[in-house]
Amino acid sequence: MPYYLKPLKLIQPPFLKKNDTVAIVATARKITLDEIKPAIHLLKQWGLNVKVGNTIGLSEHQFAGSDEARRKDFQKMLDDDNVKAIWCARGGYGTVRIIDSINFEKFIENPKWIIGYSDVTVLHSHLHNLDVQSLHATMPINVAENTSEALISLKNVLFGKTLAYTIQSSKKNKIGTAQGHLVGGNLSMLYSLIGSKTCISTKDKILFIEDLDEYLYHIDRMLINLKRNGYFENITGLIVGGMTDMNDNAIPFGKTAEEIILDVLADYKFPIAFSFPAGHLKDNRALVLGSEVKIKVKEDKTNLSF
Repeated sequence: MPYYLKPLKLIQPPFLKKNDTVAIVATARKITLDEIKPAIHLLKQWGLNVKVGNTIGLSEHQFAGSDEARRKDFQKMLDDDNVKAIWCARGGYGTVRIIDSINFEKFIENPKWIIGYSDVTVLHSHLHNLDVQSLHATMPINVAENTSEALISLKNVLFGKTLAYTIQSSKKNKIGTAQGHLVGGNLSMLYSLIGSKTCISTKDKILFIEDLDEYLYHIDRMLINLKRNGYFENITGLIVGGMTDMNDNAIPFGKTAEEIILDVLADYKFPIAFSFPAGHLKDNRALVLGSEVKIKVKEDKTNLSF
């Protein structure tokens, strides 16, 4: 099915139950076993079994082993019927180097939750084009510092509880109501995927974006590029998560990340919700990408329901 002809409802992977197995693998930057021990402990507390991938502890420069090692490890967990969810250990950079060599045929027949954020946006986008929902949520590298709300939201999704969030509205918000499939992730990754087969259609959807450690002029450049490619033309709403630790040049760009977003999108009428607790934040709440959601952006509160 072409990426622009999406079904009314994307495939939802089965929810987990006690004694199910979750695999932890590294598709991008390297990570040690010690760094994921808090996540292993957390999953066991939830009554789940853990399978640690071969990429945990591997090192090839900044990567968790070679491209082939990372591809092989992810493919193994993807094809393992005993593995009910795959939790990407961390982001960084590298998933895009292996995405085109992964075989998703067995996965499509028996989908499972793929969990992560940041660089994992590559997987989220690819899965969306395969008509399968995925989970934008915290990763093992972050568990020790995450808020209890972030971790509980991840547990709730995995075990099938319905998500609903109410947050304080930012003064920068654009008021309104929107409904549609939730798509998106890390802005830099979405920008890098433009023109590829992993690029997602945003038509009639609610777009979520977040980013970390970017120069403000580059935030502007990425948004302008997405705009010129029609990314915002037919979305029904925009959710902006953490725009964390932004950088500026000696000659200031002159706007914050939020002001840049409002400036680039000034001609559009869809509602915009800023400061949503998702992204490179300790309070990184889980979002089911590909799920039908409704957002109400009001003067005092913003409600997101799944």
